Amino acid sequence: MKKIPRSLLAGTVMASILSPAPLFALEAAVAIDMSQLGARTDGSDTTPVVRAALEAVKEGRATKLVFPPGRYDFLPDRASEEYLFVSNNDEGLKRIAFPLRGLEDIEIDGGGSSFVFHGHTVPFLIEDSKRVTLKNFSVDFDRPFHSEGKVLATTPEHVDLEIAKEFPHEIRNGVLVFTNGRKVTGPATTVTSGEILYPYGSLLAFDPVKRETAFMAKDKYGVGEGIAADKLGADRVRLRIPGVSAKPGNVLVFSPRGREVPGFVISDSSGVSLEDIRLHHCGGMGVIAQRSGDVFLNRLHVMPPPGGKRIVSTTADATHFVNCKGRIEMVDCRFEQQKDDATNVHGLYAKITEIMAPDRFEVALIHPQQAGVDFIKSGTRLELNDGPSLREEGFAVVKSAERLNKHRTIVTIEGTLPEGVTVGDSVADADANTAEVLIRNCTLRGNRARGILLGSRGKMVIEGNIFHVPGAAILFEGDSRFWFEQAGVRDVVIRGNTFDNCNYGVWGTGCIQVGSGIDEEFRSVSRYNRNIRIENNLFRSFSRLPLLAMYSVDGLTFTGNRLERTDAYPAPEGGEWRMFDITDSDNVKVEAPAELSEVPASSASSE
Repeated sequence: MKKIPRSLLAGTVMASILSPAPLFALEAAVAIDMSQLGARTDGSDTTPVVRAALEAVKEGRATKLVFPPGRYDFLPDRASEEYLFVSNNDEGLKRIAFPLRGLEDIEIDGGGSSFVFHGHTVPFLIEDSKRVTLKNFSVDFDRPFHSEGKVLATTPEHVDLEIAKEFPHEIRNGVLVFTNGRKVTGPATTVTSGEILYPYGSLLAFDPVKRETAFMAKDKYGVGEGIAADKLGADRVRLRIPGVSAKPGNVLVFSPRGREVPGFVISDSSGVSLEDIRLHHCGGMGVIAQRSGDVFLNRLHVMPPPGGKRIVSTTADATHFVNCKGRIEMVDCRFEQQKDDATNVHGLYAKITEIMAPDRFEVALIHPQQAGVDFIKSGTRLELNDGPSLREEGFAVVKSAERLNKHRTIVTIEGTLPEGVTVGDSVADADANTAEVLIRNCTLRGNRARGILLGSRGKMVIEGNIFHVPGAAILFEGDSRFWFEQAGVRDVVIRGNTFDNCNYGVWGTGCIQVGSGIDEEFRSVSRYNRNIRIENNLFRSFSRLPLLAMYSVDGLTFTGNRLERTDAYPAPEGGEWRMFDITDSDNVKVEAPAELSEVPASSASSE
């Protein structure tokens, strides 16, 4: 794309798309006032206006799109369509409101506006692009992909709920069904009425006062076919289902069955900045970056919309990074009440399924949400790992790669496989998942599961953050048996953070924890994670779980930290509290934290 001098940045395009003739005529300029191009704040569809503006960008006649303040709606009817493979989300044919593909040096400034998306519309796709900046707007959906209901009463066999009008629902054939509350115009068929349904896959209770998962609440799975229900009155239903971990007054959240509509998909791109964005909701991960580098999140606020009517923000991780290089920064961000972790930084493992010759073998992407996310091509340097122990077995350079389908690839390498490599072992891109990571001055609270999962091989600095999460605040994971996520850190500094009464839920065995998928018989010889320094942090704890629960680490220091004991939640009864649970590790230096005076529960505020 032709690069336009920065001296022309003040230019503005004045055009219209009201006639079907040439869509618009642009003068030599670099900034498009989207209202002059036809964007309106009256509920009409803004998607065609975006498409027209992006044509100007592709032709080199603009580098910036500017939205005057207001609410802009984006409908799927005229959105572009593409089959996407998005790691850790569900593949499929997606409608995309902002398809930013093959672009360089583009900025979209929302001017403080609200962007509201309808139906199954992916808000942003950034693909094969460089130096893209998105800033100053919020993202929400007219109908969330999850649903919520206030718990009125519970018994061992049923739950009574009051479901707000924001989550339209019906009882059909004795089963609770969530809809968008309106029929789509057009003929029905034998398989669909044309309406939009919102199927659910699990249940989880939230505390509406603390704005977090309910104390020690557990997910209720196995509801994918729907829950038998009876209507009790206006907006009141009885769920005939046993074993739901909820109490009267809780908000029961119906999680969507899949992760079909992530918010920002960044693929094979570099130099992407998200600034001053409020991400209130999407039907998947908030920001997912794959095979990309230099991604900067500044003042990204993932949180429910103001007003308190909704308790969940995104329905999966707030952010997620897969096989990324360069630098990843998250600074002054807020990650609140999403249905999974605040971030996960990792690579991908593929499993060796057949060895055909010393230099030729087949690999498969096993986890269904990694299918089609290819990372092996000619010239890729592969790291080969033993499956049960995750120990490194050697390296190989790819001579050629023949993709059979979205799961399987036949690989031919230069030379031969290292001795000992066998079927069931795994391969990863040795030069991907090397991003340097900075997470600074962020607030993480109220969400399901953990805080951050660290797995990049580059230097990682986690400093000045506040963690108030129901599971482990920081988890070092990675495995080639279930998630097939490459991790194994090499240089991590965790300093100056506040860990505020974490582990009030069921998703962790310690505040900072190793959860790598290393078979127990190999933990004494594997040193998957290395060089972790935990310095000058404040741990505020009610729990008997250890501050550190670690294994198979080479190089671990815990110095200069402080501890405050609180009564913020009921402490487990019985047993002796062990501050540290560290096994099968080398070069460990652990100093007991300086214990401060006990503080009352009231100081453990979520405000």
